[in-house]
Parts: sequence; C-alpha cells; structure tokens
Amino acid sequence: MTDEFQSRFPVGTTLSFARYMDIALYDESVGFYATVGRAGRRGDFLTSPEVGPLFGALIARRLDEEWLALGSPETFVVVEFGAGPGTLARSIAFATPECGSALRYLMVERSAEQRALHAEHLDGWMGDLDAAGVDSFVGGHNPGPQFASSPIAPYGITGVVLANELLDNLAFDIVRHDGAGNFERLDVHHAEDGLEFVVAPTEVPLSLAPVLSSAAAGEWMPLQELAVQWLTAAIDRLERGVVIVIDYGATTAEIAARSEMGWLRTFVGQERAGHPLDAPGGCDITADVAVDQLGTAVRPTIITSQQQFLERLGIAQLVEEGRKIWTGKASAPDVAALRARSRIGEAEALLESGGLGDFVVLEWTIGMTEAPEGSPENLR
Repeated sequence: MTDEFQSRFPVGTTLSFARYMDIALYDESVGFYATVGRAGRRGDFLTSPEVGPLFGALIARRLDEEWLALGSPETFVVVEFGAGPGTLARSIAFATPECGSALRYLMVERSAEQRALHAEHLDGWMGDLDAAGVDSFVGGHNPGPQFASSPIAPYGITGVVLANELLDNLAFDIVRHDGAGNFERLDVHHAEDGLEFVVAPTEVPLSLAPVLSSAAAGEWMPLQELAVQWLTAAIDRLERGVVIVIDYGATTAEIAARSEMGWLRTFVGQERAGHPLDAPGGCDITADVAVDQLGTAVRPTIITSQQQFLERLGIAQLVEEGRKIWTGKASAPDVAALRARSRIGEAEALLESGGLGDFVVLEWTIGMTEAPEGSPENLR
C-alpha cells in the first residue's frame, strides 16, 4: 500500500467495500484508472472495442437503427459512459455511420488522464467540456459528426446512452443473508499489519432485498446499488431513445453460487491479479453485473447475448466482405486489405463462447413503442 493511499485510509479505520473500491479505482491521485490503468492490447484488460474496429462498425449499425427509428432527427446524441481512452468512438467514426451528419458523440469519463487521450486520431473533435459546454454541444445544429468528452453527462437528449463494460466497475458492496431476512456485509479494515475483511450487520434497499434473497443463504454476492442508480439516471437522461448496456453478467443467484467468490476478480497486465485488498490502486477490481438487480429499477426491453446481438447486426456479412477484399489483394496487400483480413480474427474473439460472445446486452427503450425491427425478444 502506498503512503498516499494510506493517507486516505489510515490504520484503525474501516470502510465499506464499495467506498474502498471507489478510492482504489477512481481517486484522482491513487486510483487505478486515474494513474496506471489502461484498456487495450498493451494495457491491463482487453474490451470488445480494443479487439479491433469491427466491434465499433457494428455498434455504428445499431446507432443507425436507432436514428432511423427516431425519425432521423437533425441532432442525434450518443452519450458513452466509461469511455476509457476513446477507442469505441474512434471505431464508430471510422465506420462513417449513416447518422453521422446528425451525430453528437459525448464520451463521459471520470478520469482526466483517460479524457486527455480522446482527441487522438478523431476528426470533429470539440474538446473536453464543462457543463455549459456540454449543453451547447448536444444542442448544436452544425453538421456532424462531432465528438467531445466530459466528466458530466446531459439530460433531455434524443439518442442513445451507451455503456460497454462500465457497470462491472461501478463500486459495489459484498453481502449475504441468513435465510431469515438478516443481512451482513464485508467491510475493509485497516489493521496494523494491513487490510483485512471484517463482517458487519447491514441493511439492504427494500427494492433489492427480494432479489438478494433469491441467492442461497450464506453465500456472498455483490450488492450493485450504484449500478441500479446509474441505470435510473441514464433512463432519466433520455426523452426518446435507448439505453444500451454491454457487460458480463448473470442473475444474483447464479453469481452467488460460484465457489470461493469466483465472481470477484482483479486484473493487471491482462492477467488475473491477486486478492482485491493486496494492491489497492494497483489493479482493476470487477464483478459480474447482476442483471436482475438492474431489472428492479426498470425491466429491460431486450436481453440477449453479445453473440446474438452482433450476429443480428451483420457481423457475418462484414467478415465475408473482409474475406473478399483480402482475396483480391492478397498478392500485394495494402492497409485496407490487412484491416479487412483482421475481421476474421476479431469476429472469432467477439463471438467466443465462454468469452466476449457470452457477454450480456441489455436495452431499455424510452419514449418509443417498438424496438428496432429484427431485435430478439427478451430472454429472461
């Protein structure tokens, strides 16, 4: 533990795990994402946008669907929460979506270090904005696509709120029940010889108690109250449009059933790291998203797997186009041919069973009566 982290968490004090996790990940001085943490092939973890541009091209197709479903508005706002270094936005821009002339794409990111990367290789960049700048940006009428970043998100938008692998990193508590309606949680205590878990009685939100009680008595599980609050706020930001969440997830009972709290994970350098209390600020801390806890706020319009989601958007078509481009230029490949060939490997990674293909995609449609044509039915 660094001296600076210890100054925020002195010996003898106790924090909820959620508070500990928030400091360890997001504190501007000692937090993992604010200091050393990075997504990407050279970073600490690989997300779908970091696999290659294919994922962004398919998300661009989903944005076009929504833009058309909304009646092709003159201003179409996409707010990406937890944008990291901005890789997804760059891939979407490269795909030149049909909605581009109307597009106002705002990357919302807490970390100033990450936001500083957003302007790289991104045409239509409008800057890192304060609250007034955000309002002007999303209300603008000049031709797009335009891109900006901010730690602040707007309200009253027509468009899409998007979160790819964000909710698994929102701070959560760790709780269990005894089968009789009583709950305990794991807190983090700073003892003389280091950090340790301690058990304390706790209350849980009444709205979440039935879902938490669906897990077996005595099994530890994440209480993802902040994720539920994020979803509620995300829905409130939309006048019309859709909230799209992509992450690894399961039901609370399924998560709790994993032996030795296998749902609680740490990563550094794209490898599984150690105990979440071993190196505060030095590793990513994450957990499966409890989809039924999110559903206590608003029931999703659609739940599907990433594999099904990307197949519906035409991943096979883009891969086949890539094969044809590569075949035609294989004897003297240029950059475009190499990029086309890479779609094959990217698709395999994005659709992999037991990996990214099993991620859950949840959508909440707001202010509209129908989901996009061809969307699968709710699976839960």
